[in-house]
Amino acid sequence: MKNNSQKMRFVLVGGLNTAIDFGLLFLLRSFGLPVITSNIISTTAAFCFSFFANKKYTFKTTDTNIVREIVFFVAITLFGLWVLQTVVIYVVTAAFSGLRIPDNLTLLIAKLVATVVSLVWNYTMYSRVVFTKQPNQRS
Repeated sequence: MKNNSQKMRFVLVGGLNTAIDFGLLFLLRSFGLPVITSNIISTTAAFCFSFFANKKYTFKTTDTNIVREIVFFVAITLFGLWVLQTVVIYVVTAAFSGLRIPDNLTLLIAKLVATVVSLVWNYTMYSRVVFTKQPNQRS
């Protein structure tokens, strides 16, 4: 049962992250910034919020080795956001080219697909690598 409530907390935090991410992405695009630049900025803001929300609320870890958590969190999150999402956005956008779908709708679809890929990657890696109970922690 603990795992289900943890997943629900992760989904809630993820929803807030997504709102931050999408809101900034489209705001920055409306100012004329390129898609990839806008995506990197929006995902960076979202992952700063995500670290603290996931540490304290989702996984409820009290590990005092915050440097270890931050290093793993940053590496895993940046890979998911900047590598996985960039690849997915590129692939989906390329797949939709020539279909006469408005650019903003194509970007929205690509970002949604990229977000799902990142969500699965992040939960798996956070729960197995980042926010794990360390030997000095009590259950």
